[in-house]
Amino acid sequence: MSAKSPSRCTAFLGARRVAFGACDEVARALGALDLSAGGLLVFDDASGALVDYPFPAPPPDAPVAAAPQVGRPRLGVVAREVTLLPRHWDWLARQPGGASAALRRLVDEARRVHAGRDARREATERAYRFMSAIAGGFPGFEEAARALFAHDAEAFARQIAPWPPDVQAHASWLAREAFMATGPAAPDADPND
Repeated sequence: MSAKSPSRCTAFLGARRVAFGACDEVARALGALDLSAGGLLVFDDASGALVDYPFPAPPPDAPVAAAPQVGRPRLGVVAREVTLLPRHWDWLARQPGGASAALRRLVDEARRVHAGRDARREATERAYRFMSAIAGGFPGFEEAARALFAHDAEAFARQIAPWPPDVQAHASWLAREAFMATGPAAPDADPND
């Protein structure tokens, strides 16, 4: 389960959706319910992953920043190790702005070129996480998962048709970009609205 609370989530009690939206709204709605029987599952709408409920308290305010120091300005730069072959380092060294600038340009270009493919993969994984947690024992789960990873929208819809309506609607909503051929378009309506 996730350690931090997401910004938007959906809560199920068994196979019935009982709350959705901003996590503070979901927490208020769940606080009014009798959850003693168990069966509560709360999902991060962005990742499809289960999240802890009650949601973790937000971290205390960050300490006041120290006086400026010599070195890089604080631009959100994160230093991590990159391992490359010598020919890669040679090429990067010849690029305008040096290796770091060249790597940033390459990453930005790859993100732009592969945005549709990445959105499709993320939607597939998001829907599968949700389905595995809530519908793993439902009839047609294996076939629905195969259809999802094959990006076959018709077969997916057929396999989840017998599932409870709230689970079916949420799985379809999470998977919506998995079935787009050329990348994300305007998002479909949220089934929770």
